[in-house]
Amino acid sequence: MHDSNTLAWATSSYSGGNGACIEVAKTGGGAFFRDTKDRPRGVAAASGAAWASFLGAVKAGTLGA
Repeated sequence: MHDSNTLAWATSSYSGGNGACIEVAKTGGGAFFRDTKDRPRGVAAASGAAWASFLGAVKAGTLGA
């Protein structure tokens, strides 16, 4: 597991600055993500395959369909 303080976090360019978004830190084996409104609560991780599948569903508009 990575130390979340040493990861390079990025916020979506679609974020309106209201804090209702997630931050993502990509790694060689996948990605970590966290809620910008509740950073101390924790960090979740996704494997490379899971992250790619999630992004594909978001781009296709089929997430949760």
